Amino acid sequence: MKVSRLKYIAMGAILGLSFVSCEDFLDRPNEDSYNDGNYFQNDAQTKVSVNTLYNSPWYDFLSRGYYKIPEALSGNLLLGGSPYANFTVNGSDEDMKSTSNSLWAVNAQANTIYNRLKTANASESVKNTAMGECLAWKAMAYFYLVRIFGEVPIVHDNSSEIAAGNYNEKYKVKAADIYDYIIMTLEKAIELLPEENQAGRIDKWAAKGLLAKVYLTKSGINANGNGQRDADDLAKAANYAKDVINNSGKQLMANYEDIFKGENDLCEESLFGWRWTAEQNNYTCGNCLTSELAMKGFETYQCWGDWTAPSVDLQDAFGVSPLDNPTQRNQSDARRKATMMMAGDKYSYWWQDKGGFNYLDFLYDKEYAPGSNDGLQSGTGANIAKHLYGNTNDHIKTFGISPGQQCSSLNTHVLRLADIYLVYAEAVIGNNNSTTDASAIDAFYKVRQRAVSAYERPASITLDQVLKERRLELAFEGDYWFDLVRMSYYDVNKAMNIIKAQRRNGYYGLPDLYKEYKMNNVWNVDESSMYYETNTPKPNVTASIFKLPLPDEDVVYNPHLLEDAQHLDVRAEFVY
Repeated sequence: MKVSRLKYIAMGAILGLSFVSCEDFLDRPNEDSYNDGNYFQNDAQTKVSVNTLYNSPWYDFLSRGYYKIPEALSGNLLLGGSPYANFTVNGSDEDMKSTSNSLWAVNAQANTIYNRLKTANASESVKNTAMGECLAWKAMAYFYLVRIFGEVPIVHDNSSEIAAGNYNEKYKVKAADIYDYIIMTLEKAIELLPEENQAGRIDKWAAKGLLAKVYLTKSGINANGNGQRDADDLAKAANYAKDVINNSGKQLMANYEDIFKGENDLCEESLFGWRWTAEQNNYTCGNCLTSELAMKGFETYQCWGDWTAPSVDLQDAFGVSPLDNPTQRNQSDARRKATMMMAGDKYSYWWQDKGGFNYLDFLYDKEYAPGSNDGLQSGTGANIAKHLYGNTNDHIKTFGISPGQQCSSLNTHVLRLADIYLVYAEAVIGNNNSTTDASAIDAFYKVRQRAVSAYERPASITLDQVLKERRLELAFEGDYWFDLVRMSYYDVNKAMNIIKAQRRNGYYGLPDLYKEYKMNNVWNVDESSMYYETNTPKPNVTASIFKLPLPDEDVVYNPHLLEDAQHLDVRAEFVY
């Protein structure tokens, strides 16, 4: 096998010190350029060496896998004709291959930088912090890998495996052992990380929050279809989550929509985040999601998200419909508008130079939006609102610099405190259907009441309530599919039935409905021409859908990947 073909072994050596191109997302030393010979010579260089792990190697995952895998597979996103919509993804799928490459690149860079940090000429505290950040990002990459692909190889040290020359002899490791490896990695990260780090960087509490989520997911991995999750794992998930909630000092943002504004990129609610920068106009260091998700003409730079539509099923979960008169639509949940734009919606924080953004004006007023397509293109009557920075003027006002195509400075929150509140509630419920535990109810209530101000604290909460709340809270943040994967570990029939019951198609007649309302202020639903489409058959849902295939090229160059996964005692095999 050629080294250049084995992403998960060789990428660290190939990339070397590629972090220098994205070094300035938080701060940077004054020197113009670095190499392995003159880098890591002081605290500033050592600290900035980890910056690449906050953006560049994640770029292809962001642009390919972050929303297509978790959101389209899960039924949150309508992608007509996409294999992610009908569960026909195969090993040649380019988006899946880019996702795999990206996640292995994160692991490889984390390994390479971590090992180099051991001999850095820096203070012990700075070295430890940087090494802890490496391990936390490595754990996050593996957490994605195991939930997407199931059994994968473990690459603990790229350099040693390349030197040994057996990099085409890697075997898949059982998923339970992968989770143990993630836990082991996070335990070491927690040991190294400080309780307080620079704003936007990973600290001890972020690692503990991720560990809580890992334990919650792992709790069902050995259920063997009996529906019972491991009580010890559930208890650990609850304990780590409660520690973060009670002792981290982190806070929820008061208003949900504010979380996703550029001025709050480094807010206390964000535990892990991809920290993007458009400063050097290097697109792999910048956030590409406005180009991917926004409609044509939303921004000066090319956007192509007109047909990337929030699903009807997600609208159902929010209690809204594209056939609802905008003046009478249920507006009780503030997350709906911050998540998806629908007829009648206006946003003061986008297009500020034009007095704000008006969804219907954008669709039907060429003087207002000359670059837009002609009318509604979305098959569900909605478009994605999350992850958009607005137009160039909005970006300059927020960040002080211009964006580029597929290159903005808007950060992406990967793990938020609200997630940890709901992890705690689910872990306390555990193998029961509901709980009256006051602390679990409080955690659930804080998240829901922020979004639904009239919501009153309940006397009990159910597991299904928590799972629905997670869907609404984290929609389009790359999470819902992994909730279903977690469920599939211990109750695969329930996970399949949720998907089978979804409304995953679009509507007929919505462009006429929206245009009439815009032009004549008349909302007239003609049920004979404006209705949900049922002709497209529902996808075939089997237990196998909860694991995606490994890329064909990896299997070709390493046939062991076709073999059954092996058990590996990771704590006996590896050490940090």
